[in-house]
Amino acid sequence: MTTRPLRAALLLAAAVPLAAATAAAALRAGHWWLYADRHRIELKPQTRRSCPDCRGAGGWWVGGANPEMEACGCWSDRRELRVRLLPVPAWPDNEPPF
Repeated sequence: MTTRPLRAALLLAAAVPLAAATAAAALRAGHWWLYADRHRIELKPQTRRSCPDCRGAGGWWVGGANPEMEACGCWSDRRELRVRLLPVPAWPDNEPPF
């Protein structure tokens, strides 16, 4: 192996973990949750621990007899991003789901 391809292979081997670490730090700093499988890649917002309204709980309970949780704007006003990769196979109609 000559010097040039070896040098390129070593640089690539060092660049991939660096890119993965940078992406993980950016997701943590931006308060995003990443999910990936063979069917989709999803980026969902997470609650902020430094939020003065919910203090990282994601919302608060409101109402009297039937209380409901109201979502905090620190995560609920942000868009969810989804990229479909492979279609999910259809379930056969003649078989039970168990």
